[in-house]
Amino acid sequence: MRFLKRIGIVALFFLGVSWAVCNFQGLANKGEFDSIVLNFKQDIPITEVENKISELSQKYNQKISLNSEFSKTERIYILKGNKQFLKQLKESGLCDLTDYIEPNYRYHTLEAVNDPRYSEQWNLQNINIEAAWRQAKGKGVTVAVIDTGVSHVPDLQKTEFVEGYDFVNNKKEASDDHGHGTHVAGTVAQSTNNRYGVAGVAYQAKIMPLKVLSAAGFGTISDIAEAIRFAADNNADIINMSLGGGGASQMMEDAINYAHEKGVVIVAAAGNEGRSSASYPSRYDKVISVSALNANNEKAFYSNFGAGVDISAPGGGEDKKILQETIDRNGQPTIAGFMGTSMASPHVAGVAALIRSAGVKEPEKIRKILEDSAKEVENDKLNYYGFGQLDAEAALKLAKKGQFLLRLDHDLLMKLLMLAVAYIFTAWFSKSIRFTDLFHLGMVLGSSGFFLLKLVQIFDVPQWPLRLVSSPLGEWGNAIQGSIDMNPIFASVLIPFCLMALLLGNNDGKWFAVGTTIGMAGFLAVTTFTSPDLWLLSSGLGSQIFLGVNALLCLGLVSLSLKEN
Repeated sequence: MRFLKRIGIVALFFLGVSWAVCNFQGLANKGEFDSIVLNFKQDIPITEVENKISELSQKYNQKISLNSEFSKTERIYILKGNKQFLKQLKESGLCDLTDYIEPNYRYHTLEAVNDPRYSEQWNLQNINIEAAWRQAKGKGVTVAVIDTGVSHVPDLQKTEFVEGYDFVNNKKEASDDHGHGTHVAGTVAQSTNNRYGVAGVAYQAKIMPLKVLSAAGFGTISDIAEAIRFAADNNADIINMSLGGGGASQMMEDAINYAHEKGVVIVAAAGNEGRSSASYPSRYDKVISVSALNANNEKAFYSNFGAGVDISAPGGGEDKKILQETIDRNGQPTIAGFMGTSMASPHVAGVAALIRSAGVKEPEKIRKILEDSAKEVENDKLNYYGFGQLDAEAALKLAKKGQFLLRLDHDLLMKLLMLAVAYIFTAWFSKSIRFTDLFHLGMVLGSSGFFLLKLVQIFDVPQWPLRLVSSPLGEWGNAIQGSIDMNPIFASVLIPFCLMALLLGNNDGKWFAVGTTIGMAGFLAVTTFTSPDLWLLSSGLGSQIFLGVNALLCLGLVSLSLKEN
């Protein structure tokens, strides 16, 4: 009898979750449709099919036709209808004549941008940017464009800017008087989905304009080095330098190392001399050096290659150039095609921004993702392509996979620690505790949840039931929505207190309540030291005090309950 009671409590615990999963009919069934597909069986004579179509057409007073001229063999017909009509058809006996009767769902383009000249941007299509946009768009990342400055042309109006500097003229406003820097900034983060012009790689990223090159396109090492340090000191995440020249500089290398140590990813153009070595500053170890590809994904005729090149990206050629909005000689906005490794470099900087916005922060990890995800080119004996050709989709997949595994490993470790701490707490009460099955169930529920269920992936069901059972009781408040901030009602002594009040008089239920309360104490104790985010209290000392006090209250509650034993 006692065994049946235990089974009953466990069954009730999973009842809500099981009901939700079993009664869910699939995410796909939430699609929209206004027509229905009829697929008639192949073994039915065509005359019978035609008679049935005629009968249905008269009965429902609508035209029923083949989906296309290619549908006759497969016998696929389309008729207008909604969910109620679909149900009516299925219940009419028509199923005996058909392989299936189903909604003719309306699908839509995925991240198909509405910029009118996007179709001309072969370069973005060559790096699989649309698939990458489904993962990230660069939000929250700042890209410093160290160049001729950046002008706020119409197709950058919706792009967010942060304060930069003009090192050529020593002033804060870093506007462009050449056109090169504005074009480069457009590749990185041109305003996108604004029904104007063209698109950019990381169009939700912020641009930090840093002017180091004059109207003639020349600049000094001292200005460039200062701009690198400025970017690093003012929270830039990525630096793009579509510039270069001959000669190593200790000042430049020191600035690059300084920025790299502060967590900045630095990308630079390999140079346009067509020689077998990259130019400076792209040759420095901490810089990602980018060679250029033409529209056929071959090395562009002008691009440097060989020593120092790390990766290749679209730079354009005489036939097909890189299209972005910039300014003309009179300072007026114009959509123009440029070519060069200067155009290749911001593609890589933009994808680096996407990776960063996906959660990867360390420069070397971002670099490795770019290199490992690049499309490898066989027999590249002269190192035209470095590690390969830039692939934004593959880079984001690799970044997301790495972040998921990192978070999963960390989360599993924390849950094991919470469970271990909870069992350490039992040492204080070991002489008074009965270590029943229900006690252990309560310990797991209160401290760690059934965390191994995080490894389970079930297609086409809501994720919140799995999040619920794989989370400790203290995280249930945010598990359904998948939010970060914990609910202080759940992450407190309140629920253990209610369990104690309800179950203390029950011989079996009492140990479930005691186990849950000790488990909750372990959860709260560990969470106290992990910079928790608590609803209304946010993160910081206030949250830590709240959680720490509630952990002690849970232990006190257990002590009082055992004294009543």
